[in-house]
Amino acid sequence: MNRPDGSRCTTDSVGVAALDRLLPMHVLLAPDRTIRHAGPTLEKMAGRGPLAGQPADRVFDLRRPCGLEEFDRLLAADGQRLTLALHGAEDLPLRGVLVRMPDGGALIDMSLGLSFERGVTRFDLNGSDFSPCDQTVELLYLQEANAVIARLSRQLTDRLSAAREAAEHQALTDPLTALANRRAMDIELRRLLEDPGAEFALLHLDLDFFKQVNDTRGHAAGDHVLAEVADILRRDLRGMDMAARVGGDEFLAILRDTTSPEAISALAERLIRRIERPIPFEGSVCRVSASIGVVATTVYGIRPSADLMVADADAALYRAKKAGRATFAIHGRQAETLNREKRMDDPRRR
Repeated sequence: MNRPDGSRCTTDSVGVAALDRLLPMHVLLAPDRTIRHAGPTLEKMAGRGPLAGQPADRVFDLRRPCGLEEFDRLLAADGQRLTLALHGAEDLPLRGVLVRMPDGGALIDMSLGLSFERGVTRFDLNGSDFSPCDQTVELLYLQEANAVIARLSRQLTDRLSAAREAAEHQALTDPLTALANRRAMDIELRRLLEDPGAEFALLHLDLDFFKQVNDTRGHAAGDHVLAEVADILRRDLRGMDMAARVGGDEFLAILRDTTSPEAISALAERLIRRIERPIPFEGSVCRVSASIGVVATTVYGIRPSADLMVADADAALYRAKKAGRATFAIHGRQAETLNREKRMDDPRRR
């Protein structure tokens, strides 16, 4: 290094403390190519404690210029750009420049160059690990700013996604019972019918004597009954099935992979019996029953439309109602009556 008068200065005249501050990634080599001193950032990256006294070739690999593979020829690169790598971090090349010292040693200043992003992450570097004049500091601040922006962007995207999912769920959910609504049922029914391998039954359930509950106990009691019936459907249907409230006291359910009359009959009978149990409300009980109509995809010669299946399930429900309520009917079969003799005397039927 030259003074203004042209004389050479030594590292002693500059002081290693100043070098550490201005060039935190420098290394001072003695004439025998051992390390006399290394900057704090370089020692932090090497991760082996103080580097002073260690042979340079045990700490670094010298890659460029070509022909200077051995450190004993290093002084020939005075003033040239070097490419080096720390042992153990060969994938992070370091850029450097060498200046010969009067005592036969050398001063090499280094930087991460294009490897700064990986280097900062791997060695947990921050602004204090770089020279104040190093462009890496600006890149580091830019990286941090980009990371903050990316994090905020992800958070905003997550909130928007959650809001969109909540809105979509609300648009497909009955607010009183938390079951699916008519729109959700129509979408799922059409989707299943587009799959030629999907066999299922469509169940149409209508509450009996529900009007009497509303008329005598009020709409709060009626809403309570509807919520209880929804809970029964949730408990009795499988996770693969789908139930929806599609009208005031009407429900539709898709029973996946359930098409045999025996399985349909067992479920319909169980639902009717459970819905008939007294429902407590404000110190007394509400009593309703259910009529059910069911149609299965297997009764059709060709794939039916959604409208046809709904119409046939509705026709089966009408037959169940006509047969005396609290019954179920399967499309193409006679209506089934449960304990009909007992219900003939039920005062709710008058």
